[in-house]
Amino acid sequence: MNIELISFDLCPFVQRSVITLLEKDIPFRRTDIDLANKPDWFLQISPLGKVPVLRIDGNILFESAVINEYLDEITPPSMHPQEPLQKAMNRAWIEFSSELSNLSFRMLTTTQRKVVEDTLQALREKFEFLNRNLNAAPFFNGAPFALIDAAYAPVFIRIEYLLQQALSAVVPPHCTRVLAWSNAILARPSVQGSIIDGFTELATARFKKRGGALLEGL
Repeated sequence: MNIELISFDLCPFVQRSVITLLEKDIPFRRTDIDLANKPDWFLQISPLGKVPVLRIDGNILFESAVINEYLDEITPPSMHPQEPLQKAMNRAWIEFSSELSNLSFRMLTTTQRKVVEDTLQALREKFEFLNRNLNAAPFFNGAPFALIDAAYAPVFIRIEYLLQQALSAVVPPHCTRVLAWSNAILARPSVQGSIIDGFTELATARFKKRGGALLEGL
């Protein structure tokens, strides 16, 4: 089987799939594109014009959650709960992680300090909500590292490597369950292996170029 991951170097949703591929020890080839100048061949295979796209022997999959579930299904044992309700709850909380990712991106790209402050408040409130619903350790479902942990990893990476350059506490200190979960995720070899060389410097330079107010003084 020939697997190609078509990606953008700083995309958090791509990073979810990289972590899954590494966890599953699946050989793959990575092809990075410039999302500001998408090649014609990419637009011909990506119906949404977004990454990641997975090409498997010429077949195309898109959307990171779908890609990760496919990778999980072809390489047992599963990284998803087997009980239907727990699996559905994992899928729902994966969707919640996308909202956290979008808020983090907004903080890094906005040119307005007021938007930074409002978005930070919204992000902290969502972490408080998550903290109240996080009932296992060290990972979301307990001992096994799961697809849901891979989904949250890019959020915690961007907090650790980017947001906390300018802010002392993105996750409220009293959200101890979230903080412990973040530490466990960030220590995972697959998560560390998904971080490209020079990530902090490259990302900081990109967001500064876009006029991001949060990192302008760094």
